[in-house]
Order: sequence, then structure tokens, then C-alpha cells
Amino acid sequence: MKFFVDTADIAAIKELNDLGMVDGVTTNPSLIHKSGRAIAEVTAEICALIAGPVSAEVVAEKAEDMIAEGRHLAKIADNVCVKVPLTWDGLKACRVLTDEGRQVNVTLCFSAAQALLAAKAGATFISPFIGRLDDIHLDGMDLISDIREIYDNYGFETEILAASIRTVNHIVDAARIGADVITAPPSIIKTMITHPLTEKGLAQFDADWKQSGQKIL
Repeated sequence: MKFFVDTADIAAIKELNDLGMVDGVTTNPSLIHKSGRAIAEVTAEICALIAGPVSAEVVAEKAEDMIAEGRHLAKIADNVCVKVPLTWDGLKACRVLTDEGRQVNVTLCFSAAQALLAAKAGATFISPFIGRLDDIHLDGMDLISDIREIYDNYGFETEILAASIRTVNHIVDAARIGADVITAPPSIIKTMITHPLTEKGLAQFDADWKQSGQKIL
């Protein structure tokens, strides 16, 4: 499974990238706003740091405007992945940009039917939003499972990019089902290391070592 980091925080991306934990980055207008920087500037810096896809999102509503914005964003770096919404206009933009050889991430997916349309439109990635489905008392993992089955049935090459990740269990469950990629905030990825039995074991080892009176160096 590939790990994408959902942030525009350069320091957080670099920390995880140095450990080999970053295969790509996803951003959106909210994350760009939170960074306090211009989209072109922060996207270029991320692209220089990360070899994998870096999603930069269009904000237009009409297909022709999305295409123009997508082409503009794609000029920032070769690894920019243009992010478009799952609307008819977004799918039109996806088709054009894909045909031009650009990577496209179709975002805000909430149904298997939408995911099927995105694959037909040539999306590089489809981003089903797990957490937001959980928020309205639906199981986001059911959607991941449905998309996986449909894509496998017909050999679609669109990668399932599980998004709106809220918990470590979301990551593990998405991996078990067979999502190709997850994108999560740095804090969630770092939380994956935590387990109370690991902490308890380390505390016991530390106490016993101190009682032994030994040193390694």
C-alpha cells in the first residue's frame, strides 16, 4: 500500500519522507489556506521534495475552467496530479487532462456508481471519503470494498485512494480490503506506531536494565 500525506506542511512531509513513509502528497484548498502560502509556491516546494504524485486541486466549477486551471497547475512540476471534483464537469476535465497525459485525482467520491464513472473517464486516482461517510452513519469501508470489487471485475487501472482517514483502523481496514493508496494527516500516520503493550514492554526493559547496572557503551 502506498502512503500519501494529506497536508501542505513542508516540515511534516519532510519528517515522514526521511523515514521512507511518503509515496505522494495530497492537498486541497483548505490545506493550502492553512499553510498561509501561495498554491504555486507550496506545491513547487512539495514537488521538489517528493518524487511521487502531488495532488493540487482546481477550484473552478465549469469544465473548460477546470481544464485551464489543471494545465496551469501541471506546469508547476512533472509530478503534479491535478485534482478535480466528482461532478460531470469534473469528469469532462478528467477526460481531457488524462488524454493529454496528465495524472488526475477525482475527489469527493461517496458512491460506487461515482467511482465507476471516474474510472471510465480515465482517472488516475479515485478518492472515496471514508470519514465523511462514517459521519452520516454509513460504513466507509463498504464503499472501498465495492469499488475494489468493481475495478477488479473489469480491470480498471484507476487506483483507489482512501481519503478522509480519521483513525489508524481506517488505514488498516483499507489495507485489508485492498485500497491501493491511503492519504492521511501526518498525525494519524505517526499514531500507527503507538500500542500500549509496546510502551509497557519498553518500560519493563528499562527498569530491568537499570537494575542490572550494565552499560552497552
